[in-house]
Amino acid sequence: MPEQKQLKYDIAYLRMAQEWGKLSHCQRKQVGALIVKDRMIISDGYNGTPTGFENSCEDQEGSTKWYVLHAEANAILKVAASTQSSRGATLYITLSPCKECSKLIHQAGIIRVVFSKAYRDDSGVQFLSKAGIDVKLISDLN
Repeated sequence: MPEQKQLKYDIAYLRMAQEWGKLSHCQRKQVGALIVKDRMIISDGYNGTPTGFENSCEDQEGSTKWYVLHAEANAILKVAASTQSSRGATLYITLSPCKECSKLIHQAGIIRVVFSKAYRDDSGVQFLSKAGIDVKLISDLN
């Protein structure tokens, strides 16, 4: 796909991930993720608590509860429970992945990660690059 056309799609999918993130009940950060393969959305996710738990992501002190799942982990787990495969797919996410999620991304066979905001710890992005995954920051979604 020509570079300009790909950029148009990348921005559109990031905007959709941004909207998906708004479904999160988390107060500190609302993160959305989409997994796209062959220009088809095969999974989505946002950060939040596991199924069956209260929706509140933060404790009384405002700290994130340890068991909150990240958006990309939720999207990968959703694919795992489906008939789809994320091998060869692109992950669109509103915040760059942490080091823990970067391992899941690599193991899930995702070959490209596009994000719109950098997380303070870039070790996840460094890991993905080292693993040969194409990582791209697109901060201007206009």
